[in-house]
Amino acid sequence: MSEYPSFQSGTSRFDQNTFFGRFRHFLDVIDPRTLFVTEVQKLIDYLQMKFFLFLFLQLWQAQKIKQAIIHPDTGEKILMPFRMSGFIPFGTPVVVGLLLPNQTLVSTVFWQWLNQSHNACVNYSNRNASKPAPVSKFVQGYLGAVTSAVSIAVGLNVLIQKANRFNPTTRLLVQRFIPFPAVASANVCNVVLMRRTELSEGISVLDDNGNVVGTSKVAARHALLETALTRVVLPMPILVLPPMIMAVLEKLPLLQKHRRLVLPVHSLVCLAAFSLALPLAISLFPQMSQIGVDQLEPEIAMATDCKLVTYNKGL
Repeated sequence: MSEYPSFQSGTSRFDQNTFFGRFRHFLDVIDPRTLFVTEVQKLIDYLQMKFFLFLFLQLWQAQKIKQAIIHPDTGEKILMPFRMSGFIPFGTPVVVGLLLPNQTLVSTVFWQWLNQSHNACVNYSNRNASKPAPVSKFVQGYLGAVTSAVSIAVGLNVLIQKANRFNPTTRLLVQRFIPFPAVASANVCNVVLMRRTELSEGISVLDDNGNVVGTSKVAARHALLETALTRVVLPMPILVLPPMIMAVLEKLPLLQKHRRLVLPVHSLVCLAAFSLALPLAISLFPQMSQIGVDQLEPEIAMATDCKLVTYNKGL
């Protein structure tokens, strides 16, 4: 397969049935350069009308930008900080804050609140939006997600502080790993609470021609389970690798002598981990997933001759 095959609107130029194909696709989706592009649909329409003057490269590049900016269900622009292409540049400062040593109760609460606030908006903005979700559901989910994250993080911090068997060095190292269980468990709560309308009302499933054949709560459960698993995997490299790496780097003579370099180096390590973790996590499952009709509600099986139907998992 050539790197730039014949252009097909609304599809990926990479094979979405393989992990590597999805990984390459999502590297395009999270490209931060797409944050500053506007009027992408007009560009695609123009290029398609004038296709004989342009290479497939330009069409695919335009579609890459569209997939990074436009929600596939609503056709509307996603706000810049809440796009997947904005997750790393806007989320890295929060990750650095979560992993700062010598956290106080106030700083722990602040960084967990900020992290889950960003996650809540990302989850809501990239949800399956085939059915409308009232703002009240967003507010309820947001409050639940933030409360769970802060409660878990503060609880673990208090537990570690009271653990007398740890010496100061060990306690500091353990405290650096506290954000992972706090964030991972809160991320799952965040996804479920922010998107629980999908569970109660179902999501649209599509046939081979892209036509809606019904609304399925079973597909909604699959979509949320797959998304929740990505949110458990996502913080693993981000919150586990930097503490391990920094524990080694801080012993180097350069950082021992120039302590002001610790924060910049820490930030770069977090950025590198985040840049690796995000595409790996969201590539676990295709965004447009498929499910057997025999697993869904009987009325959907009666409405189509397809063996498989497609649904937007969300990101």
